[in-house]
Amino acid sequence: MVLFRFPQTDLVEGKLRPALLLGELPGEYDDWLICMISSQLHQYVDGFDEIIEESDEDFKQSGLKVTSVIRVGRLAVVSGDILVGAIGEISPGRLNRIRQTLAKWISGETING
Repeated sequence: MVLFRFPQTDLVEGKLRPALLLGELPGEYDDWLICMISSQLHQYVDGFDEIIEESDEDFKQSGLKVTSVIRVGRLAVVSGDILVGAIGEISPGRLNRIRQTLAKWISGETING
């Protein structure tokens, strides 16, 4: 997990917020696929997004301050040099589940929600 000024859908620069690094893109550039994390739980899409709660085993190591939703559909590709800094990490199992959800969605499989 890193901090990043995630742009809004109208490309206006957003506020500094946590983001999940999904993976570094192949090639010679330091580009990363990231997704937004929000404390606005009403934005959660059931069967698609992931909620990380304060009671979850990996919450403390995540660096998040409150229960949050990992917004799987809010993606960006960014250069590593504009990422503000690491704040923590989630469990490998949670990261794998998020990547699988994203892969299913991209491949056209039905997602609940």
